Amino acid sequence: MRAQIPPCPGWFRQPPAPCLLWLPGPQRPLGQPHRPGSPAPPARLAMLRAAARPLWGLALPRDPVLSPVRPLSWGPAQTRGSARAGAESPSLPAEMTWKDNAETVIIGGGCVGVSLAYHLAKAGMRDVVLLEKSELTAGSTWHAAGLTTYFHPGINLKKIHYYSIKLYEKLEEETGQMVGFHQPGSIRIATTPIRVDEFKYQMTRTGWHATEQYIIGPEKIQEMFPLLNMDKILAGLYNPGDGHIDPYSLTMALAAGARKYGALLKYPAPVTSLKPRSDGTWDVETPQGCLRANRVVNAAGFGKELFESDLDRIMDHVQSAMKMVPVLQKANIINVVNGPITYTPDILPMVGPHQGVQNYWVAIGFGRLSVFERYGIIHAGGVGKYLSDWILQGEPPFDLIELDPNRYGKWTTAQYTEAKARESYGFNNIVGYPKEERFAGRPTQRVSGLYETLAPKCSMGFHAGWEQPNWFYRPGWDTQYRPSFRRTNWFEPVGSEYKQVMQRVGVIDLTPFGKFSIKGPDSARLLDHLFANVLPKVGFTNISHMLTPKGHVYAELTISHQSPGEFLLITGSGSELHDLRWIEEVAVKGGYAAEIRNVTDELGVLGVAGPCARKVLQKLTSEDLSEGAFAFLQTKSFKVSGIPVTAIRISYTGELGWELYHRREDSALLYEAIMTAGQQEGIGDFGTYALNALRLEKAFRAWGLEMNCDTNPLEAGLDYFVKLNKPADFIGKQALQQIKAEGLTRRLVFLTLATDDVDPEGNESVWYRGKVIGNTTSGSYSYSLQKSLAFAYVPVELSEVGQQVEVELLGKNYPATIIQEPLVLTEPARNRLEKKGRKDKT
Repeated sequence: MRAQIPPCPGWFRQPPAPCLLWLPGPQRPLGQPHRPGSPAPPARLAMLRAAARPLWGLALPRDPVLSPVRPLSWGPAQTRGSARAGAESPSLPAEMTWKDNAETVIIGGGCVGVSLAYHLAKAGMRDVVLLEKSELTAGSTWHAAGLTTYFHPGINLKKIHYYSIKLYEKLEEETGQMVGFHQPGSIRIATTPIRVDEFKYQMTRTGWHATEQYIIGPEKIQEMFPLLNMDKILAGLYNPGDGHIDPYSLTMALAAGARKYGALLKYPAPVTSLKPRSDGTWDVETPQGCLRANRVVNAAGFGKELFESDLDRIMDHVQSAMKMVPVLQKANIINVVNGPITYTPDILPMVGPHQGVQNYWVAIGFGRLSVFERYGIIHAGGVGKYLSDWILQGEPPFDLIELDPNRYGKWTTAQYTEAKARESYGFNNIVGYPKEERFAGRPTQRVSGLYETLAPKCSMGFHAGWEQPNWFYRPGWDTQYRPSFRRTNWFEPVGSEYKQVMQRVGVIDLTPFGKFSIKGPDSARLLDHLFANVLPKVGFTNISHMLTPKGHVYAELTISHQSPGEFLLITGSGSELHDLRWIEEVAVKGGYAAEIRNVTDELGVLGVAGPCARKVLQKLTSEDLSEGAFAFLQTKSFKVSGIPVTAIRISYTGELGWELYHRREDSALLYEAIMTAGQQEGIGDFGTYALNALRLEKAFRAWGLEMNCDTNPLEAGLDYFVKLNKPADFIGKQALQQIKAEGLTRRLVFLTLATDDVDPEGNESVWYRGKVIGNTTSGSYSYSLQKSLAFAYVPVELSEVGQQVEVELLGKNYPATIIQEPLVLTEPARNRLEKKGRKDKT
C-alpha cells in the first residue's frame, strides 16, 4: 500500500538516487550519471531528443564522466553486437533451420514480437517460430529511447508496465545477456496549477496498485536534480523505480531466452503472403518456403528507414529544454535521427485477436502513447506475457479493452487515421482530463440520421466512430467545451436533463449501440452455451452475460427473442466487435449452425424515457402500450407514425421507457414525430452524461466499469442474471460454481460521498483507517440526493451497509458511506410496490 506523504521534503528514508527528469513539454529525460562499479548508461543527454512528428533523436558528444555516446544511426545488428559484451551473433545454427509446421508464427522481430516468442516458449508451447524480414530490432525498436516507467495515465496498462520492469530486472540473470537496465527513478514536472491537479488526479489512481508514486515539492525536486531551472516549478510526480534500458540489448536478451526455451527465430525471412485455410490454419509464405501455422501473430513494424534530418523544425522544443536545464546550452549536437514510428488513431497499440478471421492476432502500433512513455520498450515484456497467457488459456488474463484491435472498423479511413495521428501526437503533452474529447477527423461516416438535427444544440461525444450527444445546450449558458477535474459548465445542463427524464419525458439517440442478428437451427443452443442467463421467451428481452472459462465477465448484452430461433443482441458501442468476435469464435469452434450478422450500421435507435413516455408514444401508434398489454422487458414490432420499429420496453434510465429500433435512414422522421407529439408533455433531449447519472442512482452496473474480465459476476452483484441451475453447460459455469463454493474476498458496494466541487469518475482509491482497501469503478453527482455517488470494490468484511470509508479525490480524502442500493427505485419496482400496497389495503 502507498504511505501517506508529509508535505515536508524530509520524508525520504535515505538519499534518493539520481533520477530521470520528465518535463511538461515534449522533451526527453536526462541520462543517469555514471556511478563507479555500475554499467554506464548508453547516452549522455538523451533528453534533447525533442519530440516532433516524425520521431527525432539527438546524440551528444562524449563526456569523460558519462559513457561513450552511441549514435542512433547504428549499422546492422552484427556490427553493433560485436562491440557489446555478451551480445549474440544472429548467425546461429538454430536460425539456419526451417520448419514446415508451427503452432504459432510471429511476424516481426522487434522487442514486442521477440517478447511474445520468449513467453510462449517459456510457457511450454512447442513450435514457436518468429519471422523477421531483415534483422532483430529493425523497426522502431532500434531508434527508441528505451525509457521504462511504472507510470501510466490509464489503469490497465499499469499492469503491463509493472510486469515489464520486474521482468527486465531479472532478465540478464536468466539469459546471461546484458540488458543495460538502469533505474534512477523519474520526476515529472508541473509548472502550472492545472498540471498539479493532474498529478493529484493520477495519485488518486495509484494507491490500489503495486507501484510507488509520490508528489514532491520544489525543494525536494531541486535536491534530487540540481541542474533544473526552478523558476516555474510547482511540484513533481516522483516514481522511484523508473529508468531506461538499451533496446538492442533487451531484444537480444529476450531472443536468447526464446531460443533457450525452444523457439526458432528466423531472419532474414520476409513474409510475402498470408493465406487462411478453411480449417482455421494459415499458410505463411516466405522466400525460404511455405510454413503451415495454427496461429499467426502480426507484430510487424516499417524497417530501418529514416527521413532526412530537419533540426530547424524542432528548435523551439530544443530551446525550451535548454531553458529548463540551462547546462544543455553548452552541449553540442553531433548526430540527428529522424525515424518513423507506427501509430494508431488514438496512439494506443492494437493487441489481441482480430474479429472476422480465425486465429489471427496482432501486436502492433506501439508508437508513443503519451508524454510519460515512449514506444514499445516498456510494453514489450508485459504485452508478451499478456498475449501468451491469452493464447494458452483461451481468455485474457485481465481487462485491456482499450488495446482491443477491434475498436476500429470500416469507418476508420486513411484520412481519419492521419488526422487523428497528427492530433494525438501534438496532444502528447497536454493535460489529460476526465471526459476528454478530441475533435480531429470527426465526424466519420458513422453518424446517425439525427446528426444534422442534434449537432447544433449539443456537445457531441465520440464512441467507436459514432457521434452521440453528451449534453445539450441551454439558453444563456456557456456552450464551450471546457474539460476540468472539477465540476464545469455542463454540470447544470446535465441536471436539467436529469429532471427532464425524471419529471416529464426525454429522448436520447442510442444509435451507437452494437447490434447483432442471430438466427438458424442452432441459434438458441449457441446462445444458451454463451450466456449465463436463461434465454428469454419469444416476445421478451433479458439482460445476459458472457463469461470467460475462468468465470469472469467478458460482456453484457440484452437478448431479445423476436421469433422462434431469431434473436436480436444489443451491446455497448465500445464493445461491438469485441463481443462479436467472441460469439463468432465460439460458434465456429462448436460447429453451430447459426447465421450471425452485425446490423449495427443498419439500425438507428431512439430511447424515449420518463413518466410521460407512454402518453407521448401512444399518440403515434395503434399498438396498445398500456401496462397490461406491453409489460417491462417485452418486445414487439409495429409502426410509430407510420415508421416500422422494433420496440423493447427497457431503459437504462430505470424509468418508464422504450428503445425503438428502426432503419437508420428513418431516424430523423421518427425523432421529429416524437418531439412534435410530446410538446404538451414538455418533451426534451438528454445525453449520455445525464444517462450516466440516472443509471447510477438506480445502481445499474456498466460493463467495462463495474464488471469486466477482471471481475466475476458474483462479486459484481449480478447473481440475479446468472442461472447456475440452468441445464445448459454455459461457458464459465464450472469456474463460477467453484468461486461460489470458495467464497468471495471482495464485493461491489454503493457509496454516497460528501464532496465539494469534485465528483468521482472511477478508479479512485478507497481508504479505511489510513490504508487503501479498494477502488471505485464509476461515479457521478446525484441530482436527487445532491451528493456524489460511486460504485466501489471493497473487502467483504467492509461491505456492510452503513460502513464508513474514504474516497480520495484530487489529493483529499472525502468521507463516504456504504448505502443500500438502489438510491432511487426503478419504475418497474415502484409499480410493484404500489400494487402490493393496494393489495395490502384491500
